[in-house]
Amino acid sequence: MSRRLAGRIRSQGALSVAEYMAACLFDPAEGVYTRADPLGRAGHFTTAPEISQMFGELLGLWAGACWQEQGSPSRCLLVELGPGRGTLMADALRALALLPSFLEAAEVVLVEASPVLRAAQQRVLAGHEVRWAETLDDLPEAPVFLLANEFFDALPIRQYVRTPEGWAERRIGQDDQERLQWGLGPRLPGSPPGLTPAKLAAPYGALVEACTAGETIAGEIGRRLRGSGGAALLIDYGYHPSAPGETLQALSGHRTVDPLAEPGTADLTAHVDFEALAAAASGAVAHGPVGQGALLQALGIDARAEALKAKATPQQAADVESALARLTAPDQMGRLFKALALTAEGAPVPPGFPV
Repeated sequence: MSRRLAGRIRSQGALSVAEYMAACLFDPAEGVYTRADPLGRAGHFTTAPEISQMFGELLGLWAGACWQEQGSPSRCLLVELGPGRGTLMADALRALALLPSFLEAAEVVLVEASPVLRAAQQRVLAGHEVRWAETLDDLPEAPVFLLANEFFDALPIRQYVRTPEGWAERRIGQDDQERLQWGLGPRLPGSPPGLTPAKLAAPYGALVEACTAGETIAGEIGRRLRGSGGAALLIDYGYHPSAPGETLQALSGHRTVDPLAEPGTADLTAHVDFEALAAAASGAVAHGPVGQGALLQALGIDARAEALKAKATPQQAADVESALARLTAPDQMGRLFKALALTAEGAPVPPGFPV
C-alpha cells in the first residue's frame, strides 16, 4: 500500500485525507475492510454488539416499537448500515421473535461493501432471510427502520485549515525518501463545502473536518423517511454541538498509531459531528443526540442484565455486569458514544429520547 500510494502521489499530486482514507480502508486488494475481518481481539477494534447481546437485542426492539407506534405498516424494511459480523442483526432478530408481526412485515437488508464481512454476516445469519445491498440507493421505497452502529465514523473525511489568506485543504504528500507527510494545498477560492456555522467561524490556524459522504447518506435517509416513513437510529462516538478540531485517529491491534504509518494496516476513523449529520437529514426530525448509556438504560438494559444474570453461572454473571458497565458507564462508552434518531415530521418521538 505504501508503494502504491507513493506512486499515486508522484503521478497525481498530494492526496486529500478522504482519498487517503478511502484507499487505506476500501482498496479492493489491500484495504483494511476488504482484506480481513477488522473486528474482535485479533482485529483492530471491538464494537458494542461484540461486547454483549443486550445491545443488539435492545436496538431490535427499538425498531419494532417504532414500527408499532407508526401504525404497524404491512410492508417495511429493517436495514442495518455497516453490519460488521452480523452480530447486532442476529441479536435484534432473536429479540424480535417477541414481535412476530413485525418480522412478517419486514424485509431485512444489510448494506455492506466488504466481501470479507459479508461472508461473516452470511455465517452468523444463516437460517434468516436476509439480502445484501451495496448502498441505500439499491433499496425499494418503503417505510424503513434503520440501524447504524459505528458506521459514520469510518466514512472518509476532508480536513481544512483556516489561514489568514483563506481556507486551505490539508493534504498528504511525501518527502524525498517517499515517506508520507502532512501538507496544505493551495488556498481555496471560497469556504469549504459542508461546514457548519461553528466551523466556518473557526479562528485562524484552526483545523476543521467535514464528512460529505456521511452527510450525503444522512440526506438519503432523511428523504426516505419523509417519503415513506420509518425511523433511523445512528450510534457512534462523536460530538455535539459542532466545533473545530482534529479527531482523525488510527487504530492497529486496539492501539492508537500514527495515521500515516504503514497505511492499509490500521483502521482510520474520525469522530462524528452529530450536529452536521442532523442538519444533513433535511426534512427529517432529529431527536437527540443522547448518550449511549442513557439510551440503553431508557430502553431497559438494566432489567435485561438482571434477567441474564438470574440464569447465569457466577462467571457469566460477572461478564454480564462487566459488559453493562462498558456499554453504559460515563467513563467508558456511555457518554462518548451518542445516539441520534431521525423520523418523519409528525411521527411519534422514538423510545429512549426525551419528548
